[in-house]
Amino acid sequence: MQLDQPLTEKEFDELDQFLLGDRSPEDSMTMDHLHGYLTAIAIGPETIMPAEWLPRVWGPDGKQAPKFKNGKEEERIVNLIMRFMNEVLVTFEVAPKEFEPLFVEHEHEGQTLIDAEAWCWGFWEGMELRPGSWDEIWDSEIGELMRPIYLLGADEIEESELPEVEDPLKAHKLALELEANLPTIHKFWVPRRKAAVGTVKREDPKVGRNDDCPCGSGKKYKKCHGADSAA
Repeated sequence: MQLDQPLTEKEFDELDQFLLGDRSPEDSMTMDHLHGYLTAIAIGPETIMPAEWLPRVWGPDGKQAPKFKNGKEEERIVNLIMRFMNEVLVTFEVAPKEFEPLFVEHEHEGQTLIDAEAWCWGFWEGMELRPGSWDEIWDSEIGELMRPIYLLGADEIEESELPEVEDPLKAHKLALELEANLPTIHKFWVPRRKAAVGTVKREDPKVGRNDDCPCGSGKKYKKCHGADSAA
């Protein structure tokens, strides 16, 4: 199955059921939690490779793993997660204003409200993969746009801020603000986003300072091209 194909409703349900199932670790992310996590990784200040972020889907320390039936099932579930991520990436690339966070709906006093808390927990965990690199947006002129994510997703907030999230109507309003803010947050990072840090492989063996210079002069490296390098 190609990664550029969005999840069908059936596949979405399949991944949802696996994440909630007995064979997934107890601390595995739910779908809304996962969607927030993937969104932070997709639009944030640095490219983060799946080898780093994928293990944390199963638990915050990245050390748990599901009890897959076999390699085929593992490949299937990982493929669904990667395609879920690709949907986020593609939407922000082609139509960021149409991005819809996966919030939960609930009934409150006859009204249908949205609850963005678990989504924001995920976003916060995505930010914590590169905590210092997010400082620039908090300190910028649009830093206030991050406030709904902080209020709903941070591990701790000020006691004076609790009424903003404990009231379902106010939490609903924060969720709407968050959805409206995401395209601007994404836009902020586009020109600043850094590529993934990789390891550069040295093709030639390193020349010691007391080795013969590889240029063929017959001199020691430190007295030939090594002296040029030092200069």
